[in-house]
Amino acid sequence: MAVLGLALASPAFAEGDAAAGEKVFKKCKACHAVGEKAKNKVGPSLNGIVGAPAGQVEGFKYSKSLVELAGGGLVWDQETLVAFLKKPKDVVPKTKMSFAGLRKDDDITNVIAYLQTFE
Repeated sequence: MAVLGLALASPAFAEGDAAAGEKVFKKCKACHAVGEKAKNKVGPSLNGIVGAPAGQVEGFKYSKSLVELAGGGLVWDQETLVAFLKKPKDVVPKTKMSFAGLRKDDDITNVIAYLQTFE
Protein backbone atom coordinates (compact mmCIF):
# COMPACT_ATOMS: atom_id res chain seq x y z
CA MET A 1 0.00 0.00 0.00
CA ALA A 2 2.88 2.38 0.78
CA VAL A 3 4.31 1.73 -2.68
CA LEU A 4 0.98 2.64 -4.25
CA GLY A 5 0.95 5.86 -2.23
CA LEU A 6 4.44 6.73 -3.40
CA ALA A 7 3.53 5.95 -7.00
CA LEU A 8 0.49 8.21 -6.80
CA ALA A 9 2.48 10.99 -5.13
CA SER A 10 5.19 10.92 -7.81
CA PRO A 11 4.86 13.02 -10.93
CA ALA A 12 3.93 10.96 -13.98
CA PHE A 13 6.64 10.87 -16.61
CA ALA A 14 7.10 9.01 -19.86
CA GLU A 15 8.51 5.55 -19.46
CA GLY A 16 12.18 5.20 -20.14
CA ASP A 17 14.79 2.56 -19.50
CA ALA A 18 16.67 3.50 -16.33
CA ALA A 19 19.43 0.96 -17.01
CA ALA A 20 20.02 2.47 -20.45
CA GLY A 21 19.82 5.92 -18.85
CA GLU A 22 22.59 4.98 -16.44
CA LYS A 23 24.86 4.39 -19.45
CA VAL A 24 23.87 7.72 -20.97
CA PHE A 25 24.51 9.44 -17.62
CA LYS A 26 28.20 8.57 -17.98
CA LYS A 27 28.35 11.65 -20.25
CA CYS A 28 27.15 13.73 -17.27
CA LYS A 29 29.35 12.22 -14.54
CA ALA A 30 32.29 14.57 -15.06
CA CYS A 31 30.15 17.43 -13.75
CA HIS A 32 27.18 15.85 -11.90
CA ALA A 33 26.72 13.17 -9.26
CA VAL A 34 23.75 11.09 -8.10
CA GLY A 35 23.32 8.59 -5.33
CA GLU A 36 23.59 8.35 -1.58
CA LYS A 37 26.89 10.20 -1.24
CA ALA A 38 26.45 12.57 -4.19
CA LYS A 39 28.10 15.96 -3.82
CA ASN A 40 28.13 19.03 -5.99
CA LYS A 41 30.88 19.09 -8.59
CA VAL A 42 31.21 21.59 -11.43
CA GLY A 43 27.43 21.09 -11.65
CA PRO A 44 24.95 20.41 -8.85
CA SER A 45 24.18 16.93 -7.57
CA LEU A 46 21.02 15.68 -9.24
CA ASN A 47 19.26 13.64 -6.54
CA GLY A 48 15.56 14.50 -6.55
CA ILE A 49 15.89 16.77 -9.58
CA VAL A 50 12.97 15.32 -11.55
CA GLY A 51 9.90 17.40 -10.71
CA ALA A 52 11.85 19.78 -8.45
CA PRO A 53 11.96 23.57 -8.64
CA ALA A 54 15.09 24.78 -10.42
CA GLY A 55 18.02 26.26 -8.57
CA GLN A 56 17.39 24.57 -5.24
CA VAL A 57 20.44 22.34 -4.68
CA GLU A 58 22.00 23.53 -1.45
CA GLY A 59 25.54 24.82 -1.68
CA PHE A 60 25.64 25.18 -5.46
CA LYS A 61 26.25 28.58 -7.08
CA TYR A 62 23.96 28.79 -10.10
CA SER A 63 24.29 31.11 -13.09
CA LYS A 64 22.44 34.41 -12.88
CA SER A 65 20.26 33.26 -15.77
CA LEU A 66 19.13 30.10 -13.96
CA VAL A 67 18.54 31.99 -10.72
CA GLU A 68 16.25 34.42 -12.58
CA LEU A 69 14.33 31.57 -14.23
CA ALA A 70 14.04 29.74 -10.90
CA GLY A 71 12.64 32.91 -9.36
CA GLY A 72 10.04 32.89 -12.11
CA GLY A 73 8.94 29.37 -11.20
CA LEU A 74 11.04 27.12 -13.46
CA VAL A 75 10.48 23.47 -12.51
CA TRP A 76 12.43 20.48 -13.81
CA ASP A 77 9.32 18.68 -15.04
CA GLN A 78 9.49 16.26 -17.94
CA GLU A 79 8.85 18.86 -20.64
CA THR A 80 11.53 21.21 -19.30
CA LEU A 81 14.05 18.42 -18.76
CA VAL A 82 13.53 17.10 -22.28
CA ALA A 83 14.10 20.56 -23.75
CA PHE A 84 17.08 21.26 -21.46
CA LEU A 85 18.79 17.93 -22.11
CA LYS A 86 18.33 18.44 -25.86
CA LYS A 87 19.66 22.04 -25.97
CA PRO A 88 20.54 23.48 -22.55
CA LYS A 89 21.18 27.02 -23.77
CA ASP A 90 17.73 27.19 -25.39
CA VAL A 91 16.13 26.69 -21.97
CA VAL A 92 18.64 28.55 -19.78
CA PRO A 93 20.47 31.21 -21.79
CA LYS A 94 23.95 31.89 -20.43
CA THR A 95 23.89 28.68 -18.39
CA LYS A 96 27.23 27.69 -16.91
CA MET A 97 26.67 24.20 -18.30
CA SER A 98 28.95 23.73 -21.30
CA PHE A 99 27.36 20.46 -22.47
CA ALA A 100 25.76 20.90 -25.91
CA GLY A 101 22.95 18.41 -25.28
CA LEU A 102 21.84 14.89 -26.12
CA ARG A 103 20.89 14.20 -29.73
CA LYS A 104 18.74 11.08 -29.36
CA ASP A 105 15.24 11.32 -27.90
CA ASP A 106 15.59 7.81 -26.42
CA ASP A 107 18.75 8.88 -24.58
CA ILE A 108 16.89 11.83 -23.09
CA THR A 109 13.93 9.71 -21.99
CA ASN A 110 16.23 7.07 -20.55
CA VAL A 111 18.42 9.48 -18.60
CA ILE A 112 15.29 11.07 -17.10
CA ALA A 113 14.12 7.57 -16.08
CA TYR A 114 17.52 6.99 -14.49
CA LEU A 115 17.42 10.32 -12.63
CA GLN A 116 13.95 9.44 -11.31
CA THR A 117 15.49 6.54 -9.38
CA PHE A 118 17.29 9.02 -7.07
CA GLU A 119 15.22 10.80 -4.44
